[in-house]
Amino acid sequence: MKDRTISVHGGLEIDKTTHSRALPIYQTTAYTFDDTKYAAELFSLERSGNIYTRLMNPTTDVLEKRMALLDGGVAALATASGMAAITYAVLNIASQGDEIISSTAIYGGTHTLFNDTLPKLGITTKFVDPDNFVGIERAITSKTKLIFAETLANPKLNVLDIEKLAAIAHKHGIPLILDNTVPTPALLKPISFGADIVVYSATKFIGGHGNSMCGIIVDSGKFNWANGKFPELTEPDSSYHGISYTQTFKTAAYIVKARVKLLRDTGAALSPFNAFLVAQGLETLPLRMKAHSENALKVAEFLENHEKVSWVIYPGLKSHKDYELAKKYYPNGCASMIGFGVKGGKICGARFIDNVKLLSHVANIGDTKSLVIHPASTTHQQLSVEDQIAAGAPPDYIRLSVGIEDPEDIIEDIKQALENC
Repeated sequence: MKDRTISVHGGLEIDKTTHSRALPIYQTTAYTFDDTKYAAELFSLERSGNIYTRLMNPTTDVLEKRMALLDGGVAALATASGMAAITYAVLNIASQGDEIISSTAIYGGTHTLFNDTLPKLGITTKFVDPDNFVGIERAITSKTKLIFAETLANPKLNVLDIEKLAAIAHKHGIPLILDNTVPTPALLKPISFGADIVVYSATKFIGGHGNSMCGIIVDSGKFNWANGKFPELTEPDSSYHGISYTQTFKTAAYIVKARVKLLRDTGAALSPFNAFLVAQGLETLPLRMKAHSENALKVAEFLENHEKVSWVIYPGLKSHKDYELAKKYYPNGCASMIGFGVKGGKICGARFIDNVKLLSHVANIGDTKSLVIHPASTTHQQLSVEDQIAAGAPPDYIRLSVGIEDPEDIIEDIKQALENC
């Protein structure tokens, strides 16, 4: 099936009891067992099935299967938020004494997780410019467990050369984990370019309506976890009677372990209702991403020619440093995020935000509605000025998440706000 069909039908089997055409919301915490033997087999992972909604739920299961199909992965795991998904993606293979390598161009919350929280668990992060492939390779040691980056960085909007980064990771026997939140699988499928694990804040474009939190991890099923570097996936797990994930679950070893260990023990479970809302949003994802991208290009072109705008970054513009790379990875559009600076710097930028009427001033992206924020004083406030610049959020940066309203209305609102700066 093609993407638009998968987005509507993927992973859903009609309920045999009710014959409901829409995805049902299974608002339950627990499930009955056929008998004691059946229950024992579920708990020992000898049989697949529903035990408790912290681990799995039929509504969530459809969302997970649909995302795995869209991304070309073997399986997926939904979590309560995008940050939970990133945390699980790392903790599933890294522990005390290990190192990870991260792009400097990442979301502020992810930077804080890697820079402040993971060190308390004994995991060290080395931050490297994503365009510095020599520096990335030099940063790899025997303790390195993964390379992490964003496909279309929030808010720097650099275009990641996935194939080059994947080649470096695989040369050293470690996985490439990519955050694909901004383009979504509707515009980019990282696994097809060599990514091993893909994470999403489905709170953003995938859900698409700013009404539900959700994170998703998609496992490509292609990485060789039995290469000697990941004993927690190959050696017996005492909490499941000595099971080996790679031997028992083969290509799905990574995602199964994330579910039955991390989700079981730390409980960042997605609610069935939120799973339903995100799955509803997913049905129109290809249509919305097309509209987001078309609108954003028109807005970016307008901003680039406005006398009060000092600079604009959008990968769809010929002036963007990664324009040629964007044509390779994003032939169907570059999503909705735009960064720009207003002449007069931070003070005039604040006036712009205070004067918008149609645009919403919120700490979010990926809504059907157009959104605006000043990252240096909000989402990236906790970073030093040097780290803000490295992440692509200098003091005068204004971030737009262009919605699917009529582009003329969006531009008119931006125009009047600029006139009042």
